[in-house]
Amino acid sequence: MGNLADESGTDVEIYRRAFTPDAIHIVSRTDAPEELLALLDSAGLERKTEAIYTWHETPQGLSEAAQKQLVTRAVLPLLIADYKVNIDPDAYDVTAWAQTLREHRTAQAQAQAQAQASGTPAPPPPSPAGPHPGRTR
Repeated sequence: MGNLADESGTDVEIYRRAFTPDAIHIVSRTDAPEELLALLDSAGLERKTEAIYTWHETPQGLSEAAQKQLVTRAVLPLLIADYKVNIDPDAYDVTAWAQTLREHRTAQAQAQAQAQASGTPAPPPPSPAGPHPGRTR
């Protein structure tokens, strides 16, 4: 069995593996830059390494709903950084996505308002349309 991200031509694949049903598996391409791995780390996902393979999993003890929320929230920073992400529909939480996108847009609006108040031009905001479960962005 190879690396699903390598085989799919994506940067990150998010799915539940049959032999680890208590965690969601997040695999990045073999040559993933440290910046990509750090984004996954900062999302609260646990980095695992074995031989030449590096992957992430949701932490132990989370409910299935909490696992889905965690991985769904991890997608937006990846998309903003222009990584190709594929999330299995069974690992995706539409409510968590909507909340994450709303929080991001609120933070953007606040940053733009602060920049306008200080007279500093704000950079144009990225505007991800959202992940498409089961499809690569």
